[in-house]
Amino acid sequence: MDALLSTFLSVFLAEMGDRTQILAAALALRYHKNGAILAGLALATLCNSAISAAGGSVIDQWISEAPVKLFAGLAYIFAGAGMLMWRRTVDPLTNWKMPAFLTAFLGLFILEFGDKSQFIIVAQSARTPYWGMALVGGFAGIMAATIPAVLLRERLAQIVPLKPIRWISGALLLGWGFVLATQAFGIA
Repeated sequence: MDALLSTFLSVFLAEMGDRTQILAAALALRYHKNGAILAGLALATLCNSAISAAGGSVIDQWISEAPVKLFAGLAYIFAGAGMLMWRRTVDPLTNWKMPAFLTAFLGLFILEFGDKSQFIIVAQSARTPYWGMALVGGFAGIMAATIPAVLLRERLAQIVPLKPIRWISGALLLGWGFVLATQAFGIA
């Protein structure tokens, strides 16, 4: 249960104000088909979370605890730093001439592949024998952060102060990453 909750919370924080939310909202504005966008989001997120969790379970079998803790610490540090730094604009995929579901699935799958949430899921999966819980937590975290963007679209930025949330989330992830990294070296 620890892996599920910690992965959920970490990924939820990492996705707040992120490119996934922006692209999902842009696709919802373009197509006006929330169901298709949410289905594409869910499939893309499930695929990416499964790849991440499977990768983490393999790492868990090959590497001892201290290097895994260091890897987790670095994943959180880079996620936090990424939230605090400038981010590039998101391509709204207006040139893609596919149905809403396919555009959402492929666009969000590509956007999320190699993103900070994927590294957090890998790190959490590597730290526990219950990698399935990290998969579910990561999936739920991305969905919980992105569903409001699809439903609220441009109103999300008006309702929720995304910049302060990104700063707070980034600082929390950065801090947790430093704690894990120092534990890996036996400092803390």
